[in-house]
Amino acid sequence: MPRTYEPIATTTLGSDQATVTFSSIPATYTDLVFVVQAQSTQAGSGANGMRCRVNSDTGTNYSYTSIDGNGSSASSYRETTVDYFVPADIPQTSATERNICIFNVMNYANTSTFKTILSRGNIASSGTSARVALWRSTSAINSVSISRDFGGGGSLKTGTVITVYGIKAA
Repeated sequence: MPRTYEPIATTTLGSDQATVTFSSIPATYTDLVFVVQAQSTQAGSGANGMRCRVNSDTGTNYSYTSIDGNGSSASSYRETTVDYFVPADIPQTSATERNICIFNVMNYANTSTFKTILSRGNIASSGTSARVALWRSTSAINSVSISRDFGGGGSLKTGTVITVYGIKAA
């Protein structure tokens, strides 16, 4: 069986950090997979959205839909024309756990289609989410920034681990 996931980069935060950016992503794969284990520095026992941008695009070129559940109830919501997408929620500082989020960026190097991102996030004590996002640009993706909140509202907490994989063509 061929090895199709190839690690591109990994970072483990040694201190709280507002934003982590993976740049110079090579265009040699079909898709990208991000595996994130994170927690927010924002005080509280709830969760915050982990926000992402591609290619430093701060325009309102993103939209996403979320389906969330906790074992006893379910909800959904949609955001359109926003300046980021949210692949998952991350626990606030008083929580004793981190989220586990995996998001896939499809056809990231293609220059003739908009980019689709599929994600799943899990926080054991509060539930799970499945999301689909769209970046309305035909540009190839060469960088991805991950933040608790661009411009304020907490950071990614020390110990956050993010790994980026490239998927080779089969």
